[in-house]
Amino acid sequence: MLANQGVAVGPFLYIGAKHMVTGYDHLLFLIGVIFFLYRKRDVLLYVSLFTLGHSITLLLGVLTNVAVNAYIIDAIIGLSIVYKGFDNLGGFKRLMGFEPNTKAAVLIFGLFHGLGLATKLQEFNLPQVDLWKNLLAFNIGVEFGQFLALVFILITLSFWRRYKSYDHFTSATNTLLMTGGFTLFGFQMTSYFIAG
Repeated sequence: MLANQGVAVGPFLYIGAKHMVTGYDHLLFLIGVIFFLYRKRDVLLYVSLFTLGHSITLLLGVLTNVAVNAYIIDAIIGLSIVYKGFDNLGGFKRLMGFEPNTKAAVLIFGLFHGLGLATKLQEFNLPQVDLWKNLLAFNIGVEFGQFLALVFILITLSFWRRYKSYDHFTSATNTLLMTGGFTLFGFQMTSYFIAG
């Protein structure tokens, strides 16, 4: 499918959407980002910052052929999940007495998530003919997949917030997010040293 020699909007839309819907690392980060956001305006703002970040580095990373080690990028993505869970638990405020700028953090980690997408796309050795059109289709697919996942996550969170268990399990949920992030980090770093 990716061995085409021209524009392939449909296939690139599909693989972009599929990658986001099945990309547990991106989804875990998104869950962390919106876990304590109750207003639609705030959800839209933070998701837009994340989208802006990963769109910039996805497009520029592939178009300028930026070569980044996939294991290192995925390890950083794992740390982004750890960061968000720790932030949600109030860890920065308790340990350091201040909270980092969450908007800037989401944008910056979005840049790393986009580099992860770019790195995976570069493994396919894409044809240069109309590359930007195919990349744009892939990115639109990613955003569509993100939208579908986000709708599901928001519905689930909205339903869960009606029950007292939401407040009781916020610490456990964000601790699980951190555990997932550390696991991903450890797995990717182990793979990096084994492959290196």
